[in-house]
Amino acid sequence: MKVPRPWSARAWLDTAHVMIGFPVAVLLGGLTLTLAVAPPVLRHALPWFTRVQRSRLHAFQGVRIPPVPAPTGWRDSPTWRQIGYHLLSPVVGLAGAVLVGLAWGGAIVGLLAFLPPKLEEPPLEFMFNLRDNRVQIVFMLIGLALLVLAPFLARGMAALDLSVARTLLGPSRTELGQRIETLTESRAGVIDAADAERRRIERDLHDGAQQRLVSLAMNLGLARATLTDLPEPAKEAIAQAHEEAKQALKELRDFVRGLHPAVLNDQGLDAALSGVAARAPFPVKLTVDIERRPTPTIEAVAFFTVSEALTNIAKHAAATKAEVLVRRERDRLHVLVHDDGCGGARMDGGTGLRGLAQRIDSVDGRLKLSSPLGGPTTIEVELPCE
Repeated sequence: MKVPRPWSARAWLDTAHVMIGFPVAVLLGGLTLTLAVAPPVLRHALPWFTRVQRSRLHAFQGVRIPPVPAPTGWRDSPTWRQIGYHLLSPVVGLAGAVLVGLAWGGAIVGLLAFLPPKLEEPPLEFMFNLRDNRVQIVFMLIGLALLVLAPFLARGMAALDLSVARTLLGPSRTELGQRIETLTESRAGVIDAADAERRRIERDLHDGAQQRLVSLAMNLGLARATLTDLPEPAKEAIAQAHEEAKQALKELRDFVRGLHPAVLNDQGLDAALSGVAARAPFPVKLTVDIERRPTPTIEAVAFFTVSEALTNIAKHAAATKAEVLVRRERDRLHVLVHDDGCGGARMDGGTGLRGLAQRIDSVDGRLKLSSPLGGPTTIEVELPCE
């Protein structure tokens, strides 16, 4: 624990935390005991008492304690833990206030011992001769020791109060575990919903806009082939419209394929990755060893991992060949993409790998990148199958 200097802001904040915390704790502890005769009132007042203490901890320690659910009855664990803190904090506050107050007060008294006493008979004159230089030196040394010790005591008592507050005012381990489980399930639900929405958009585009563009391109092609007696400007307009329709159809197909390929749903990773490997501008050795298909979301992440990796190789690696290996081992799906390119790929080098890493992280997967300058580059991905 780093101890602040006596004149630092941290030391004064710790001291203020301890000294102000004691009367606040006494007030709230007394109110808790007083309202114990009216349990419904106490149950509704507890959240307000707890907010006061949380505000104090945040103001002096810069710590935000996670809130707990509002108490719904006396059987709730958060209710009893909050009552326990408000009854225990005056004891902790008293010990802190006494120790820290005596340390700072003793430091001040000791350091001022060299001043000549103004009273004819100082209170400690019967014990010490305060006019003796040796006694003054001893007092000053004690004052210096207390000046060094005071920040230790203030820091320690503030840390003790903070530890008790985290234990009794914050969520318990069981509640944290439940919250983590809930957040994990919520995230999985959001990811699955987003993947399902991509599949729906792919189906709508495939069955709607794409079919209309196919029909438009066919009609324009038919008109271009049969209407040969039209004026030259009209034939040029039809020809240009035909070419634009075919280009738009190609771009839409590429977009739909990148959004969520239909073959991935129908035939699985092997068929979908075979199409990606066939479209690559360099030879790709593809090996897919999956006895049982993973969930659609994991399949989609694995597909886009390979697709993005091959796209990056084509754009940046100057590779002559690549290898893709996908295999399942129990409940883990392993994806490896290797190329013989120039290397130098970095996670912070562009949005492609960064976005890929975020997609993998969203399903609790792991990504490992090895790409020294001069190559080769290897991307290893591990995904949970369930």
